[in-house]
Amino acid sequence: MLWQRKYALLAQSAFILSFLILSCSSAQEKKTPAVTEKSKAKEKEQQTLDISQPVIPAAERTEAYLPKLQGKRIGITGNHSSLVGKKHLVDTLLAHGISVVKIFAPEHGFRGTADAGERIESGKDTKTGLAVISLYGKNKKPTQEQLSGIDLMIFDIQDVGARFYTYISTMHYVMEACAEKGIPLLILDRPNPNGYYVDGPVLKPELRSFVGMHSVPVVHGMTIAEYAQMLNGEKWLADSLSCELIVIPCLNYTHKNRYELPVPPSPNLKSAASIALYPSICFMEGTIVSVGRGTDDPFTVLGYPQYPDTSFSFIPISREGAKNPSYKNQRCYGLDLQKEALHLLENGRIELSYLVDMYSNAPDKQTFFTSNSFDKLTGDKRIKEMLIAGKSAKDMADYWKPEVAIFKVLRKKYLLYEDFE
Repeated sequence: MLWQRKYALLAQSAFILSFLILSCSSAQEKKTPAVTEKSKAKEKEQQTLDISQPVIPAAERTEAYLPKLQGKRIGITGNHSSLVGKKHLVDTLLAHGISVVKIFAPEHGFRGTADAGERIESGKDTKTGLAVISLYGKNKKPTQEQLSGIDLMIFDIQDVGARFYTYISTMHYVMEACAEKGIPLLILDRPNPNGYYVDGPVLKPELRSFVGMHSVPVVHGMTIAEYAQMLNGEKWLADSLSCELIVIPCLNYTHKNRYELPVPPSPNLKSAASIALYPSICFMEGTIVSVGRGTDDPFTVLGYPQYPDTSFSFIPISREGAKNPSYKNQRCYGLDLQKEALHLLENGRIELSYLVDMYSNAPDKQTFFTSNSFDKLTGDKRIKEMLIAGKSAKDMADYWKPEVAIFKVLRKKYLLYEDFE
């Protein structure tokens, strides 16, 4: 596949900067520290890391969690990324005689092919006949009725570590609903491909939405299990609820790793380049700028028809995952950021110079921002104000650094793996 070939080239360059891995990761399940005294007292069994060994996502550690599922009616919150090797988690569990009764699907649907923001309808999985309940349609939070008949819920979705990537918002609502129903949530942890740094503006409470529910930087540097423990520990669920968590950690992973995703986590993040660039350019979805949806290289190109430099161009067309992209069938001029992605992979930071470039070259700055989604994505109205005032990308980064430093201290309480610093 095209994204795999590009990923291999990027990974070869990025992994030249190999990191010495010094610590270990948990090899048994771990209850969240905010649940019970019993969970706090549970000892960790450690396995010494070996950099010659591959990272093992929790879903592949079937021996660690299959015994916990025996005799229980299981619900699964997952999508196409919920894999055990090359086999889907649902198929794996059914093959082991586990009673899977319902599937809950996030944005992009259970098969991961729907457009961003596209309403997903509930239905049945054609392969297994299981009910698939959409958490991106009539309701984003499972109802108590939808949770009936479930003894234990599994959450297994590949995240990319950006605040506005909505899988963590889905996890918030699943945790909340499970806490209300008294259902334990078993999280099969997966590495974070952007987990080697923390950066970006911190969300202000008045801008809370489904693309940003918590006061964290754009890049939070946590795995889904670490993030779930923070939701419990900081009392961020409704009414300060605490969800009973059972965490199955990854093996051979630290936040120093650069992790290669086995499959695209969503239709428009097709490569290492797009995943590295995503936290830096997703803001522009609230502007006149196309981020390349409808091209072969979404989230690695930027532009619009009136951009003055015509040396690079692209034409968005309708395709799976981008049925009606911005500037459909129109030629856009702008920037090719493929090489820039290597720089971000090596250095780990949000880069807003692309945004400054797009704004400064806009023919009509009054119409540059197309909706209030720009503020929701940045999470801080001050970013737009600074952009309009002509501030540089460095000025903006300097602005959010103090709040990022405070968050880093908070974050450390919930880490399961060795940190990057």
